[in-house]
Amino acid sequence: MNHKHQHYHEHPHEAHQHSGTKNGLTLAFWLNLIFAVIEVVGGIFTNSTAIIADAFHDFIDAVAIGIAVLFEKISGKKRSSSYSYGYKRFSLLSALGLSLFLLIGAIFMIKSGIKSFIEPKEVNSVGMLWLAVLGVSINGFAFLRIKNGNGGHHHHHAHGHSHNYNSKAIMLHLLEDVLGWVAVLIGAVVIYFTGWNWIDGLLTLTIAAFISYNATKNLIGTLKIMLQAVPEHVNMEILTKELNNIEGVADIHDFHIWSLDGSYNVASLHAVLDSADNTSKNKVYTNILECLNKYNIQHPTVQIETNTKHCKFVNC
Repeated sequence: MNHKHQHYHEHPHEAHQHSGTKNGLTLAFWLNLIFAVIEVVGGIFTNSTAIIADAFHDFIDAVAIGIAVLFEKISGKKRSSSYSYGYKRFSLLSALGLSLFLLIGAIFMIKSGIKSFIEPKEVNSVGMLWLAVLGVSINGFAFLRIKNGNGGHHHHHAHGHSHNYNSKAIMLHLLEDVLGWVAVLIGAVVIYFTGWNWIDGLLTLTIAAFISYNATKNLIGTLKIMLQAVPEHVNMEILTKELNNIEGVADIHDFHIWSLDGSYNVASLHAVLDSADNTSKNKVYTNILECLNKYNIQHPTVQIETNTKHCKFVNC
């Protein structure tokens, strides 16, 4: 048998999904959605731009989580003949859309924040305070639920960690929400004692700036993955050196690493070997795979070539 072209995969059990995380996500979805409605009503009632701005943020969060759960289902689907890499990249589409949507929303928030600076309106600080207390407690509860639902589940393969990655992102979101509400709470107290209604506008601008910053960061991250950038945790130069240092390897070329969705990474490379005998070939092969595995590359394709017969392709 000719070992000229060996192909190697390792598939984590992509399907296995922890109910703790799933329930946490569903809970976060409903909490954010219901809360966004409460906020819109509360924002209109208290005349607070900051709260309406935050309602928009919470609503988008709910949509994001809903889409994440949906895409989580889709992206777990097995490969098909028309999507040979599977459906993992579908989650990037939602990330892209939502980041853009958040940015557009932030622009509107900044506009209304500036407007409320120019003509400050009477803000009902007591109503604001109660909403903030509610906000801190609801988001704090969701945060703890997901945190505990997700703890103790890290023992399974380091590979299929996109679920944890998802719930980690949502945990951060909820933590941000808690902090945002703490700010509103302090703002409400200050307005109550000083009557400085402009603080509401200041809070609005802060929330908007914060959202824009995160949305931009997400957008850039998502675009990088879509443009097949090398994952951030991999340094190509160092990795190539490491591979070249493996005993028996003469040269590594045509080396590519990219990520399907930010957590499932793919690599392909050609390795030229010093010796043509099969025992050393298999040994080098195993070492190459181990090295790639260490860098969290779940889907390596390695083509082994011997020095006698150089690469047939032009672009190597």
